[in-house]
Amino acid sequence: MLELTGITKRFGERTALDDVSFQVAPGRITGFVGGNGAGKSTTMRIILGLLSKDGGDVTLDGVPLGASARRNFGYMPEERGLYPRMKVREQIAYFARLHGLGKREAAARAEEFLVQLGLEERMTDSLQDLSLGNQQRAQIAVALVHDPRVLILDEPFSGLDPMAVDVVLAVLQDFAARGSAVLFSSHQLDLVERLCDDLVIIGGGQVRAAGPRDQLREEHSSNRYQLVSSGDTGWLREEPGVEVISFDGGNAIFDVDSADTAQRVLRRSVADGDVASFAPQQPSLAQIFKEVVR
Repeated sequence: MLELTGITKRFGERTALDDVSFQVAPGRITGFVGGNGAGKSTTMRIILGLLSKDGGDVTLDGVPLGASARRNFGYMPEERGLYPRMKVREQIAYFARLHGLGKREAAARAEEFLVQLGLEERMTDSLQDLSLGNQQRAQIAVALVHDPRVLILDEPFSGLDPMAVDVVLAVLQDFAARGSAVLFSSHQLDLVERLCDDLVIIGGGQVRAAGPRDQLREEHSSNRYQLVSSGDTGWLREEPGVEVISFDGGNAIFDVDSADTAQRVLRRSVADGDVASFAPQQPSLAQIFKEVVR
């Protein structure tokens, strides 16, 4: 378990991080979201020891992080840093050897991850000859090749087309399933919602919400319901305590002022027609993000 407790960071008069605390569990993927300047990259750099902190603790399984533990971390920075003229397979193997793998194992693992990421036909090309999306895949391979215990990715989906996104999603899910802890940031909230098990939302250097994705959706759900019925649901417009959001014959989305009102609507719906479904509507990650950051 990677855990941050009370992390603070100041740059002169500006407080970049203010009492930041959250956990990244093994075998789970944690999405780290926030607006520009919210503190995501600063937090990641502190975890990796690239920036000093002014207060708080970063621990792995309860032990303060040191250089030896961080050697088992994989990192993909937002600013890419590979060698443009170096062959792709040689480059991935080179970074594997920097993490202590032998020559044969490094070459084998480089090839394995390039195949997984769909770059098997470009292994002997120079990095600069790849598209930006394929360069991105190569950068992800560098972060994965030494089989890190903790994987930290800053905007890993930037520049990827939809097919490449699906490939990377599958690789990260497989990696977490093997027991690694994965923390990634992204502005693409739909992808975060698809991929993550847990969420951390940061704004103004403070954690505004954190926890399992479904739990956060439940906590931030409103009194909004969807009714799908074979009958005409136009009567909802006149129902006390009901505000219709959208309406199309037997399909209506509406807000209620209480659980009692919802039950009253359900009883009338059943009495008036064949109800196909009646269920609360949970918010999307984008809606939660706007709510907690605002």
